[in-house]
Amino acid sequence: MAPDDSWAELADKFVGGHYGSLRGRVRTHVIDRQLRWHLPPPPAELVDIGGGAGHQALPLARDGYRVTLVDPSPTMLQRAHGLIAAEADEVAARIRLVEGSGETAPELLDGKRFAGVLCHGVLMYLEEPEAMVAALAELAAPGAIVSVVAKNARTLAARPALAGDWEAALAAFDADRQVNGLGLDTRGDTVEDLEALLQAQRLNPVAWYGVRLFTDGWAQNLPSEEASADLLAVELEASRRDPYRQLSRLFHLVATRSSEPSAQ
Repeated sequence: MAPDDSWAELADKFVGGHYGSLRGRVRTHVIDRQLRWHLPPPPAELVDIGGGAGHQALPLARDGYRVTLVDPSPTMLQRAHGLIAAEADEVAARIRLVEGSGETAPELLDGKRFAGVLCHGVLMYLEEPEAMVAALAELAAPGAIVSVVAKNARTLAARPALAGDWEAALAAFDADRQVNGLGLDTRGDTVEDLEALLQAQRLNPVAWYGVRLFTDGWAQNLPSEEASADLLAVELEASRRDPYRQLSRLFHLVATRSSEPSAQ
């Protein structure tokens, strides 16, 4: 285990506590459904930057996509390897694990470009998102889909308010940072600011959605088995309607890569 693996002590809490909870299942389901509205059909090649234990990559591989998962944490990649090993051989063969940061992924992957570039729940842990967004653009083939999930800076007051922490809620109205359920300081973005960053890299925003609204507060500690089909359908419907999507804990922004400029 690498001594600088900052996720080593958080892996159990993240994989079991977060993705094993109701809000974790809602997040995975909603993002997956939104993503399928935009991705090209399998067997298109995708790259999942900061893909962790593979919770977003595995459903895609099961459906025939070829997924390269890049993550800086050896511990999280070990968890991904364990989940992949439990899959059928043909599914496991579609997933490649690469250790490294998202910002260095274009170099690590030898300049390879993909039909879909995913970066879900990563920007919130970065002090500045510009270098990561530039790397995502570099990984995207002409016409590719780029999918980014970020923390909604405009709804940071909701979680402490629902918990009855009114002092923290008041402070959160004008904040862009917040300690999350893992005890880590995280940063929020707005749809408009992230759209501008994408456009600066010739990535054209085409849609955005909310992620987790009704189940984010009251049900965050319930096991994922509590997620009924109707509950998931409600969260998915809220994710694409105003004003509901604007109130979600996270937002999912989808863009396309511009075609290459013509030769002069």
